[in-house]
Order: sequence, then structure tokens, then C-alpha cells
Amino acid sequence: MRRLARLWRHRWLDAGDALRLLGADGVERLQARIRASEAQHGGEIRVCVEAGLPLSYLWRDASPRERAVALFGKLRVWDTEANNGVLIYLLLADHAIEIVADRGVDRCVPPGHWQRVVEAMGEAFRAGRFEEGLAQAIDAVHEVLLAHYALPPGERNVNELPDTVVIL
Repeated sequence: MRRLARLWRHRWLDAGDALRLLGADGVERLQARIRASEAQHGGEIRVCVEAGLPLSYLWRDASPRERAVALFGKLRVWDTEANNGVLIYLLLADHAIEIVADRGVDRCVPPGHWQRVVEAMGEAFRAGRFEEGLAQAIDAVHEVLLAHYALPPGERNVNELPDTVVIL
């Protein structure tokens, strides 16, 4: 019965629901926040909001973490020169949040750091402040990337990945 309920939740929601949560203006503001952040460091930030898992993931009862890791690859976050990409992933149907950091970033972060970021996002989301929760997460990732991948004066980020918020 649990599996059937999960299937229903995931098939009920679509990308339009994800976009409605943030609004077009909210998506633009988040993208501008990513651009502003990346202008200061050499890292890459991607944000993906997915309404529900694809059927292939549901049939095998895949976890949100498994999907986040797959999207980390599909969105090419793993493919940065300095291994310093970070994916912030939100799965609406499961109320799940995942942060996947490439190995260059992950070794700079103390244990439990990403979990604390996820908990703060969850608090904002429970209060219905989705844009604010994602903005806080972008800022938290920005702090890590700025501390470890700050650009020298006069240098520009080559922007290896798009700054768009992916809505699925």
C-alpha cells in the first residue's frame, strides 16, 4: 500500500506544480543569486526542483538521494575542472532535500555541514517559504565555495555550467 501511495504522489505532481511553488519571479531571483555568487568564486552551483520521480525510479523504489546523484551526473555538475560543483536538489512528492557536492568541495566541508543546511531548508519549506529556503541553501554553498575557491582579484569565473534553476 505504501508503494502505491508513493506512486500516486509522484504521478499527481508535475513541473507546473514545482514552478508554481517558486513563481517565475522567484526562479529569476534564484538564478540571479547563483550568478552573483559565481562571480566571486570558481565553483558551480546548480539547483534542481523536481515534482515527482520518473516511473523507472518509482518501480525500483529508488531513494531521493539516488535520483539526486543521477541528476548530479546528468546535469554535468561532476564535470567541473576543479571538481567544485554542488547540486541542491528538492523532490516535492517526497518532501526530500539533497545536497550533492563534488569531491573537491566535499573534502573542504566538515561532517554534518550539508545536513545542517538541509535542516534549515526544511524549516523554511515547512513554513511555505520555498524561495527563501533555496536562497539560504545557495548562500550556504556560496560561503563554502568562497572560502575555498575565491577568485583572485581581476579573474573571472569561466561559468562552466548554466545558472538556470532546473524544474522537472
